[in-house]
Amino acid sequence: MRRRSRLSTVLLPALALCVTALGATAVTGETASARTAPTASDDRTDRAHHSAPARHAEPRPLASGDDPDGDGYIPAVPPVTGVEPSDKEPPHRYFHEFQANCSVSHTKPDDPIVYPGQPGRSHDHTFMGNVTTDAHSTTASLDAGGTECKAPGDRSAYWMPTLSNAGEPVLPVGDQTIYYKAGVTDYTSVRPFPKGLRFVVGSPMQSAEEFRNHPGFVEGWECGESYFNVDFPATCPDTRDTQLNIRMQAPSCWDGTYLDTPDHRSHMAYPVVKAGTNNNVCPESHPVALPMIEFKMAFPVNGDMSQVELASGRGYSFHYDFLNVWDDATLKALVDHCVVGALQCDARGYDQTHPEAGAALNEDYELP
Repeated sequence: MRRRSRLSTVLLPALALCVTALGATAVTGETASARTAPTASDDRTDRAHHSAPARHAEPRPLASGDDPDGDGYIPAVPPVTGVEPSDKEPPHRYFHEFQANCSVSHTKPDDPIVYPGQPGRSHDHTFMGNVTTDAHSTTASLDAGGTECKAPGDRSAYWMPTLSNAGEPVLPVGDQTIYYKAGVTDYTSVRPFPKGLRFVVGSPMQSAEEFRNHPGFVEGWECGESYFNVDFPATCPDTRDTQLNIRMQAPSCWDGTYLDTPDHRSHMAYPVVKAGTNNNVCPESHPVALPMIEFKMAFPVNGDMSQVELASGRGYSFHYDFLNVWDDATLKALVDHCVVGALQCDARGYDQTHPEAGAALNEDYELP
């Protein structure tokens, strides 16, 4: 039986994104099939082996198309002001989400968020969605590009470190699932992403313990009946239908001021629990509720996993990047219909359990 995510992992404040390592000893997965936990020596050796540029250092901001003064801050124009975190309790509905189904377009050692304008500076990434994403990408260039997402209006760029087995890239096959959910109790307060918003979820430099305690951690690496693995399991069932999977959630509260900040994280925060309740609310510092993205990736690899690794390092170095270039009207239609409307929608914005609600998009995944 498939385990559901633990909501408590999502309710930690955004400060958890920037915590320092709590200790050198790593955390193991919670199943018998998990690899032996990396020791402190293993972790130090791994970090040394994957030094920059193979792994992200802390680069100095450079001038780029979206950040012409190169200070690392990209202001929202106009900013969103006068918003208070909502603590309302709308009628309880278990689902308030829709999917973006996007497939892999290409791989490149580029990262237009962390290393803008510096081709080859990053470790290798697997890009989904926009087919033009590279080190020189800007909001405008992506907006003019094509997409491997089902919805033509989703020209956003999604990327993660490339996974390999014995040195050969292993790319997800077909449409991958990227959920857009409500991360706060008041799902009616969620509004669409502003165009150009970008952020990084997780870090290639995080320790196993930091990955395990990350507020976006859901079930870690999983395959077959093996769940909550911090590193890759030693083996996965060698069956035709078994794939290596991971799910990870992004922060969903925005400061309303910046589309990016120098660390690519500080303008975003995870919801927190309102004192005396079980309700998730945005913190006062980041009062604007946006959709909570959840990556659900499947890699076609199984059997012996001893030579499986990420371009960024061990399994616990998993992270991903997002740059929003949705067509504004299309994204608003999906958010209003599915998230605010408390439905469980597919990529058309259609909920099979509530056919009377209709769909947000037509059969071509476009606005009617």
